[in-house]
Amino acid sequence: MKKKHSYKAGKKVIEREYNYIPVRYIVAVMITIFEVVSIIGILGALCYFVPYFYLAAWATEIFCVIKIIASNDNPEYKLPWLLFVLILPVVGFMLYFIFYSRSFSKKYVRRLKKLYDERYPEKDEENFKALSEESEGAYNQAKLLCSLSGGHLFRDTKQTYFRLGEEMWQSLLADLQRAEKFIYMEYFIIEEGVFWNSILEILKQKAAAGLDVRVVFDDVGCMSTLPGNYAKQLGTFGIKATPFSRLKGQANNEFNNRSHRKITVIDGIIGYTGGVNIADEYVNKTQRFGHWKDVGIRLEGVAVYELTKLFLIDFGLNVKELPINPDAEILFPKTEIQEQGYLIPFGDGPRPMYPRRVAQSLLVDMLANAKRYAYMMTPYLIIDNDMCLALENAAIKGVDVRIIVPHIPDKKLVFEMTKTFYERLMKAGVKIYEYESGFVHAKCYLFDDEAAMIGTINLDYRSLVHHFENGVWLYKAECLQDVKEDMLDTMDKSIEILPENVKTNILQRTIRAIVRIFAPML
Repeated sequence: MKKKHSYKAGKKVIEREYNYIPVRYIVAVMITIFEVVSIIGILGALCYFVPYFYLAAWATEIFCVIKIIASNDNPEYKLPWLLFVLILPVVGFMLYFIFYSRSFSKKYVRRLKKLYDERYPEKDEENFKALSEESEGAYNQAKLLCSLSGGHLFRDTKQTYFRLGEEMWQSLLADLQRAEKFIYMEYFIIEEGVFWNSILEILKQKAAAGLDVRVVFDDVGCMSTLPGNYAKQLGTFGIKATPFSRLKGQANNEFNNRSHRKITVIDGIIGYTGGVNIADEYVNKTQRFGHWKDVGIRLEGVAVYELTKLFLIDFGLNVKELPINPDAEILFPKTEIQEQGYLIPFGDGPRPMYPRRVAQSLLVDMLANAKRYAYMMTPYLIIDNDMCLALENAAIKGVDVRIIVPHIPDKKLVFEMTKTFYERLMKAGVKIYEYESGFVHAKCYLFDDEAAMIGTINLDYRSLVHHFENGVWLYKAECLQDVKEDMLDTMDKSIEILPENVKTNILQRTIRAIVRIFAPML
């Protein structure tokens, strides 16, 4: 949340805005730190004062090392935890037990199952049959994605691609004004300002008119952008709101597994997703890192069903009591839309909700099947060896692989980690571009004029492993030409990184090597 602060500099009065973190979040963080320190302190004291207790601690440390090595986790994720456990006696394995993986309560799992049982009818056999006749590769890819995510294959859905957040904003306002039954919105970040206020005014009007208006915002994502009691404030306007995974000050992995999703559903027919959060910098009303390059996509038709389902699950998991939802014919209305192309809106997230990495598996498969080119836009490039190999193999076999990243970073340390991958990828023939005017926040992946993935998923561990995400897979969709034109135009406005640009000194290499080890935990 922003506060204004005025001060004098000579004869001038300068007014600045700054973010502050509400007390509720500070208390939660302090409780978490206290719990962690207390647990480690008690165990350390037992090792020091209780005879032979250190043998139990030593045995526990060996157990943790064996458990980490034997796990099915990615080797890059195992390495920093092994270092913690081996280098920091007692502290290391206690941090492992507290933070390595997040467990969900039985109540949470039961509610999740109930919410999944209330999904829309599964009728995509005809679509799969039609797709198999068009392309065996696309058919197999769609089967893979649906199996991993629990999603479904759709047709007859219009798509509109937005090259900037500003374009999406104006279209979104117009659709919100036309809402007749319900409006559902879920975003990682909502920040008070011009963008959100323009939306909030419409939500107030619609809620007052009797529409079912619901909002989900991530509790950590909005830690410094909204008051701690913002859900209650929205409730006074008739808007049903809840933070996603409310911080409670528990010493577990609650700072991971955030909802990075960006979803708007209007009347079950119109849906929006992409990289755009609801904050002024995303529509270039304010500039912190130069020009903000983001993209979004609007869907109209039956494919919106999946976005509705994802929202209802996230909302239902985070409210105190299971909500009473509208009837299925309202949530999942029939449409008369006819449009070319195949679509799979899908969700992704941590285990156990998603046993395998949905987005990474999809991207690896898309790279393996690419024949001519693979164009990508991502704000971060912090990937594991599997993704590196997929990019390298595609480039080595002759595919034109290009990745667009920011030139002006939002997080300098993360940008340094991004740069550590330049040399390896470039040696294999991958081309790297930095968007010269500012910050690329788009998450957009295009292959051979035929297939694309647009959504909230970055090429980093946060998106590919830890967070709840969502995206849309498209095959031979009408909007793909617009996506390609935007990709090429963005490359024209970018700096191509050459081998001489990646030379570093010993200090830089040392810092990057150390930071790279802990990248999976950041």
